[in-house]
Amino acid sequence: MKRSIRNLNNRGAESFFRFFCLLLFLAVAATTGAKAQDVDVKKIVFDHIQDSYEWHITHWGEKPVRIPLPVIVKGETSGWHVFLSSRLDRGNTHHGFYIAAEGPYAGKVVEKNAAGEEVRPWDISLTKTALALLINCAVLFAVVFVPVRWYRRHPGEVPGGFVGAVEMLTTSIVDDVIKPCIGRRYGKYAPFLLTAFYFILVNNVLGIISVFPAGGNTTGNIAVTFILAFSVFLVVNIFGSREYWKEIFWPKVPIWLKLPVPLMIFIEIFGVFTKPFALMARLFANIMAGHSVILGITSLIFISATMGPLMNAGMSAVAILFTVFMNCLELLVAFIQAYVFTMLSAVFIGLAQAEPEKARN
Repeated sequence: MKRSIRNLNNRGAESFFRFFCLLLFLAVAATTGAKAQDVDVKKIVFDHIQDSYEWHITHWGEKPVRIPLPVIVKGETSGWHVFLSSRLDRGNTHHGFYIAAEGPYAGKVVEKNAAGEEVRPWDISLTKTALALLINCAVLFAVVFVPVRWYRRHPGEVPGGFVGAVEMLTTSIVDDVIKPCIGRRYGKYAPFLLTAFYFILVNNVLGIISVFPAGGNTTGNIAVTFILAFSVFLVVNIFGSREYWKEIFWPKVPIWLKLPVPLMIFIEIFGVFTKPFALMARLFANIMAGHSVILGITSLIFISATMGPLMNAGMSAVAILFTVFMNCLELLVAFIQAYVFTMLSAVFIGLAQAEPEKARN
């Protein structure tokens, strides 16, 4: 038995070594003999983490392989226009619209007004982030409705496989996070918090996968994390108890902290807005930083391409090892960030359900 386990471990290590050598060979082969040119790492990183009007997949030789997305804009005088983003390639202008190359609107569709100034039209285009959100939501629906369909067809049975994993994870989040943080009213908020958890988890995991239709930097977009945090802000403050609002506008502190200068009242009101802000910034910063680090490390392969085969091989080996490590770490971070967002949201909701001391007793 021990010999069999040892053989399996040896075969696993040998397979990993072969796979690593293959990746190293492909990296060196792809970069050896390349023309001496500067690699713009900043552009590579920002092209991935920023939103765009097209979905860039890869390069075939020197030709980019990309999916143009619909641009939907309303000009100041020309009305609504719908066209593919490919019409704006290479600085082209279509119906007076073009993509700004620099300035405050760099990378966005703009037009010239009557005074010749560069202005932004009404823009509701289907961008890369928006399309990624739609794809990720479809995956989320599958994650949710596959177990629902199984339970309907197998009442009273114990699930296994994917359905069992979803049940175990859901039960863990409810019993270990939502119920302890909120208390006896947890059932009212559990659907919202579970939706937030699975939404963030699915978007985080699909953001790590670089193959289309995954790879969209959704939770690394501050507009997405803002909506998530704003939703928590609404739930906390709309469904907050009377005791919660009483503790904000008349907290139980010495009177000199409330009158004549309402110092503690100001701090409490300020805290109402800083809590969701912390949720937004934490998720956005962690996911964006993870993507940036992985892209930066991967770029070492191309930066070292002009340093000779020996240097390129060594740097490629280091870059591949660190990239594999960072991707494994990002999988852990994908779960941790979804877990932390859900836990903090449950804590904030639980604090908003404060009850009078008599009711507690």
